[in-house]
Amino acid sequence: MSFADRIPGYLQRTEQALEQALPPASLPPQRLHAAMRYAVLGGGKRLRPLLVYATGEALGVDPARLDAPAAAIELMHAFSLIHDDLPAMDDDDMRRGRPATHRAFDEATAILAADALQPLAFEILVKAPAMAAEAGAQLQLVALLSEACGPNGIAGGQAMDLAAEKQLLDPAELEHMFRLKTGRLLRASVLLAAHCAPQVSTAALHRLEVFADAVGVAYQICDDILDFTTPGSSDAAKAKATYPGLFGLTRAHTRVEQLLATATAAISSFDEAAAGLHWMARHTVARSE
Repeated sequence: MSFADRIPGYLQRTEQALEQALPPASLPPQRLHAAMRYAVLGGGKRLRPLLVYATGEALGVDPARLDAPAAAIELMHAFSLIHDDLPAMDDDDMRRGRPATHRAFDEATAILAADALQPLAFEILVKAPAMAAEAGAQLQLVALLSEACGPNGIAGGQAMDLAAEKQLLDPAELEHMFRLKTGRLLRASVLLAAHCAPQVSTAALHRLEVFADAVGVAYQICDDILDFTTPGSSDAAKAKATYPGLFGLTRAHTRVEQLLATATAAISSFDEAAAGLHWMARHTVARSE
């Protein structure tokens, strides 16, 4: 059975973990809880949880140990999307084919929902039954996720993105922004799973970091390409710094292929158990939405 065949099972595990973690909409404050559930359970590719499970396969980690990290990383992703869509940020009215959370509810409720999702992600990690006896490992997971969403992660990358509008960045500056805004959470997806492994070498961690870094930047460049080639591009209208906008489509596609080669080379020494990571890398750059 290929990794693609196992994806439905991993998606089911993720949805069950998210459903269990999120408060019922029937409990007060109902509007807040409804907004949290709307933002998290309203679809999405679940790329980050799948990276968690794919990494777990490569290192022989029991999927039961990965359910909490998979759910936590998706909650953090949902938190970031709510903030991204706000009028003060990217000012997008739609998300995943339906009204963004601040449009479906209101700005205040959306902000509170995002604020509630972030600590809930950490709560899941520290209360995970599968790792209850491993306080040191849990602390490492919390540290990884904290870094991914702080000034050296999502928040810092978003600040750089806002500051870069109508600016001419060089490739290194643009990719650094991508690593923070998008790449850090993808990196955390891989490393959370790695730190759930009973034993993982420093060399293996380094290879996984190189893999995740390359995939994260490639993912954001692909996102830029999709937006750039879509009529009525929101990024173009806002004069945002994008790879094809600054350097052209041909160079953007070339850079994606270079990053894919870097990612696959980094995990070439892993055995066939890393087939899921190879699949995820290819899927990341082949997506059409």
